[in-house]
Amino acid sequence: QVQLVESGGGSVQAGGSLRLSCAASGYTYSSYCMGWFRQAPGKERTGVAAIDSDGRTNYADSVKGRFTITKDNAKNTLYLQMNSLKPEDTAMYYCAADPTYGGNWYGCAALLPEYNVWGQGTQVTVSS
Repeated sequence: QVQLVESGGGSVQAGGSLRLSCAASGYTYSSYCMGWFRQAPGKERTGVAAIDSDGRTNYADSVKGRFTITKDNAKNTLYLQMNSLKPEDTAMYYCAADPTYGGNWYGCAALLPEYNVWGQGTQVTVSS
């Protein structure tokens, strides 16, 4: 059974940094699209960043230049480095994976919440 477990969330002041981790178990993806999403109370879940097995990445405009998505294939772990955090970054953050990814980068880069596998989420709170 494929599982994704996020960690690394917490409370920080504006301008601070956090690194989220997403450990995958039950499956090693040789070809993958993986992403980070976030959802604030009362709002829709939106895409933050995506990465595929070729190392291509894409980011939401709101986080470009501040967030970095990476994947450690040896550890089967996805990361999201978040710098220069703002109060509007406050949300529950989820990682997601598409084990059926066939290399359609445009689909992966679209940052749509159409993934097969999701983690349980980790809370990020940024205070002003």
